[in-house]
Amino acid sequence: MKEYLKTVDETLNELNTTANGLTEKEAKERLNKFGLNKLDDPPKEGLVKKFFKSLLDPMIILLLGAALISLVTSIISHDSFSDVIIILVVVIINTILSMVQENKAENAIESLKEMTKATSKVIRDGVIKTVKSEELVLGDVVVLEAGDSVPADCRIIEAHSLKAEEAALTGESVPVNKIIDLINIKDNTLDIPLGDRTNMLYSGSSIVYGRGKAVVVAKGMDTEMGKIATALQNTIEEKTPLQEKMAEISRLLTKIVIFISIVVFAVGLIKTGSITGEHILNTFLVAVALAVAAIPEGLPAVVTIILSIGVTAMAKRNALIRKISAVETLGCTQVICTDKTGTLTQNKMTVVKHSSNNEKLMAQAFALCNDAKLVDGWAKGEPTEAALVNYANYIGLPKNELEKEYPRIGEAPFDSVRKMMSTIHKTPDGKIIQYTKGAVESLLSKSTYYVNSNGDIEKLTEEVKNKIMKNNKEFADEALRVLSAAYKVYDKEPENYDVDYIEKDLIFLGFVGMIDPCREEVLDAVKNCKSAGIRVIMITGDHIDTAAAIGKKIGIITDSSQAITGQEINNLEGEELIKCINEHSVFARVQPEHKTKIVNCLKQQENIVAMTGDGVNDAPSIKSADIGISMGITGTDVTKSASDMVLADDNFATIVNAVEEGRKIYDNIRKVLQFQLSTNVAEVIYVFIASMLGITIVTPAQLLWINMVTDSTPGLALGMEKAEGKLMKKKPRKSTESVLAHGAGASIVIHGLIMALIVICAFFIGQYIETGNYGIYESKDGVTMAFLVANFIEMFYAVSMRSQNNSIFTMKNMNWWLVGSVIITILLTLMVIYVPFLSNVFEFNPISLKEFLIGLGLAFLIIPITEIHKALVRKIAK
Repeated sequence: MKEYLKTVDETLNELNTTANGLTEKEAKERLNKFGLNKLDDPPKEGLVKKFFKSLLDPMIILLLGAALISLVTSIISHDSFSDVIIILVVVIINTILSMVQENKAENAIESLKEMTKATSKVIRDGVIKTVKSEELVLGDVVVLEAGDSVPADCRIIEAHSLKAEEAALTGESVPVNKIIDLINIKDNTLDIPLGDRTNMLYSGSSIVYGRGKAVVVAKGMDTEMGKIATALQNTIEEKTPLQEKMAEISRLLTKIVIFISIVVFAVGLIKTGSITGEHILNTFLVAVALAVAAIPEGLPAVVTIILSIGVTAMAKRNALIRKISAVETLGCTQVICTDKTGTLTQNKMTVVKHSSNNEKLMAQAFALCNDAKLVDGWAKGEPTEAALVNYANYIGLPKNELEKEYPRIGEAPFDSVRKMMSTIHKTPDGKIIQYTKGAVESLLSKSTYYVNSNGDIEKLTEEVKNKIMKNNKEFADEALRVLSAAYKVYDKEPENYDVDYIEKDLIFLGFVGMIDPCREEVLDAVKNCKSAGIRVIMITGDHIDTAAAIGKKIGIITDSSQAITGQEINNLEGEELIKCINEHSVFARVQPEHKTKIVNCLKQQENIVAMTGDGVNDAPSIKSADIGISMGITGTDVTKSASDMVLADDNFATIVNAVEEGRKIYDNIRKVLQFQLSTNVAEVIYVFIASMLGITIVTPAQLLWINMVTDSTPGLALGMEKAEGKLMKKKPRKSTESVLAHGAGASIVIHGLIMALIVICAFFIGQYIETGNYGIYESKDGVTMAFLVANFIEMFYAVSMRSQNNSIFTMKNMNWWLVGSVIITILLTLMVIYVPFLSNVFEFNPISLKEFLIGLGLAFLIIPITEIHKALVRKIAK
């Protein structure tokens, strides 16, 4: 039922309750029947489901296919199952790493939630009691005052200067005045927007001023917040750009593996001219060796670890990543849609300007005609009032001390009609003084005098009023919220506190301008975004003048014409909507549906969009964006659950830091991909050539060693590289851009071919040293030297891959992780060749020092060769 269209009595009757609430017995029965007042936890996948879901990654499927082939060949040939075991171990490690990291992220989000259960004051059995908010039931009457959170959707039944902060639901940062009156609409076919239901209080909002009572009309998943949470559960997850590109590579590798294996198998049968079981098996084993060579077994694990390292690095910079795959998506972000309050600004209303001929007396008036409290040097209460108390404290007038000197003896509370508030105080000398605050035009209409520039009290003329109003307009044009103060002195306490009696013949003191100031670091962050080719869009529920002023101050827009309201884009579609969104970068007075509309329009233009928010009303647009970002401090649980990243400090600059980290991670992943795919191309080429020549250069087991040990360790070390060059001076990559773009694909083939030729050369040199003859023979020294060079050349190639385009000799930072991995891999390679037990398992001959040094020299050749190639590419690019 629409309680906001019903009277208080109608609402109470329908809920079978009274203004004095329920009895404990009734409340307990309703709780048992209808359940707790809380949102359903989002469905969580079990460990088993998560594990098998991780196995659906295309690269993992390819590895499992290789394991199956290896299993079949091992059974047929009565060989060991070492290949199968190694591949399965890789798959399990990769899957566990991914699951552990995502669980760590979820635990970090959980730690941001409140440690204790919220409580509410409720009337039961005619007495005010404190109960857990989750135990509230329909018909309960809750008692609310400034500072309380609204625990459920409620119809107001009593209100005294009641104001609620509803930004979490409506995006409106200014507190809303609440009433008990019935809301009437002329056209019964229309509904009333959430923000205009002034006789309602909604779960997720909070009371910032006044007091009141309200009856619970909806709880848990039936609240407005619950409805949004329900809608989010049906959203389809989209793949990140890296996931798409990795899937493409996996599909390409699958096709290459199948094609090459079929060709090798067919050519092998044709060459032998025999179709006996033994020849078929041997040819099949060669084809399997090629399949093993083509698949980068360690790649999924290495990419997962690099992303995990990125998650940790981002967490240190206050960006908590909930989904590990989202790390690299940040790196290609092209548009950041951000909320204003608390993200771009400090979410602390602050006095920044004043106009008064007696600032001390004016500040004293603001501090005493005020319900905010000064606690530990900082004001607590309604944001505007808190700003005034902080202002007085800043100039040496702490409210708690003023209250002792000027105790309040009476008041006329604020109301939205007269736009004023007055308080009466005793002075230290026994007199009575009244302080009044309110809108400038309201106070001027009630003032007869003013304090002039000499500090004297003078008659308020029309000329002076016009000057004051002109000055007031200048403040307002700067998007400042203006409040004025006046006072009045009595010889004795007023006869009554009726507003018509006390709010007249006032002495006008002046006024102040307040605004929620920008975060200091945001200006540089927005500049960094512009230099990085990232567009920043502000989307807020605030007034357009305020939004435009902040937008201009921090550099999002240069002119107020670039700001527009959500209402103005309501009926726009297609090209008109695209043109409007491309021409405006500040959107004010927006509703939740406007946010989603803006995000979807930007995505339709193939932009990678990041969207920030804190309220439950932001959740749908956060879910729609490529990167959903929620606030860790002010964000609701629903919003955090819908997001990919949580800002622990609610700071826009943290997003920019995360984008920079994402770009670095993507660059490193590209280096790892080029490194591992180049070495795999080399393996495919030398195994293919060997099979065509009818010799064995490396066995499947040796290839697995190379892929697992020599490929993975330096690959992981490359992922630890520091940012290369000025990452935030480059434009973001397009989401459609291949991970092998900018010549990486060509380099993979060229470098792979060169490495393959060097390995084949090493085989024939080893064969010649062993036999003293040239020709094509099986040779254990040749195999051992080929294996040695295959390992060492990948180590040196990893060193050259520290930069895909620039010379490694110009790099200033040393990658000690890579140095360590090279040393470890060299030692492991020597161990597997020279330790008798291992050399027998892998069928090696311990080679001489001469052969070792020749192999080392051959492998080192890859560094000057790749450096020359990179220099040529740079020259051509210029």
